[in-house]
Amino acid sequence: MNLATKDIRHNLGRFALTTVGIGMLLMIVMGMGGIYRGIVEDATLLIDRIGTDLWIVQRSTRGPFAEVSRVPPNLVHRALAVPGVESAREFVYHTIQRERDGKPIRIAVLGLSWPTDKGEWVPLTAGRPLGQAHLEMIADESLGLAVGEQITLGKETYAVVGTTSSMISSSGDGLAFLTASDAQAIQFDVPGEVVRLERGSREARGRHFEFAIQQPIMLDNAWRASSQLPAIARPQMSAVMPGTDIEKVASIISGWGDVSVFTRTGQRELLLKGPVEKIRRQIGLFRVLLTVIAAIIMALILYTLTLDKIHSIALLKLIGAPNTVILGMILQQALILGVIGFGIAYLIGQRVFPIFPRRVILTETDLPQLAGIVLAISVGSSLLGIWKAMQVSPNEALS
Repeated sequence: MNLATKDIRHNLGRFALTTVGIGMLLMIVMGMGGIYRGIVEDATLLIDRIGTDLWIVQRSTRGPFAEVSRVPPNLVHRALAVPGVESAREFVYHTIQRERDGKPIRIAVLGLSWPTDKGEWVPLTAGRPLGQAHLEMIADESLGLAVGEQITLGKETYAVVGTTSSMISSSGDGLAFLTASDAQAIQFDVPGEVVRLERGSREARGRHFEFAIQQPIMLDNAWRASSQLPAIARPQMSAVMPGTDIEKVASIISGWGDVSVFTRTGQRELLLKGPVEKIRRQIGLFRVLLTVIAAIIMALILYTLTLDKIHSIALLKLIGAPNTVILGMILQQALILGVIGFGIAYLIGQRVFPIFPRRVILTETDLPQLAGIVLAISVGSSLLGIWKAMQVSPNEALS
């Protein structure tokens, strides 16, 4: 006869409620670890998927993901002129928030270097890559856009030609892949009234310019589009991505005064030690707190169960039962509580985690690690009950 299981059946209601509570706590501990891994995966997803060797960004910035970066469009040609560079692509990245069907929608816009990059590397769940230079996009399924749908961004309407899955930014926003020119048009779009006021301001400034006074016809240029004025540069990009002989090219480009250069590993470290670092610490703190709380609850329940059977423990000692029998009973109860709680956490987590707003990723090493933690807190929480059982005198059975 197993004393631990017999005592559990005697206090089945209390034990069951405690097990469910412990299981829910362990599920949250498990989920927080998965959320952290999901955040890391999302933060480094583009860096790993794009697969470029070097990132050339604005000088003294940590762009284009950790912070805003602005580089001139001709940087692509400058990079191509460096010995060892096999190819170079422009890269545009920014986040926008719009309203669709009365609800806000946040989109991480990624501009592809057309026609070099048409999005063939994006894992599509439906549709096709970009087929033309303008007005097409590939959208992540989290944005709620299906193939064939259209969405107005800026002054243009874009058609969804392909969908992908699990392609989201480090902040959890779904990615939309467009050509770089379309991404820049969205990024620098301004209302028509702003354009009219700016052109009027140009003309007003020109009236006081000596050269324009001598040739008044030049003032007609003030009302042209910015793209038609040669003195106004094209919109700037977020970064340039050369495929290169890494060490040689990085040493050359690092000497340029207007840009900084980072390897793929360097970009990952910038993200993991920057935006993700505080999240990691916060989630880690919550995991520790919840683990301690679970251990305290288990210890209190086992202590309470021990108090309920003080007379029975004293009687066992009186009839000569060894201490190992009593210790084994309490320890077995703690292990059963931990094992069942771990099972509840895993089963509920498998159903709940997929509906979380952020991705929850559990690796093969996470479950054994958590199982080890559960084993440790099960043994540790049993010590209070064991201590109380050892204090019981056989004479208490006669009182």
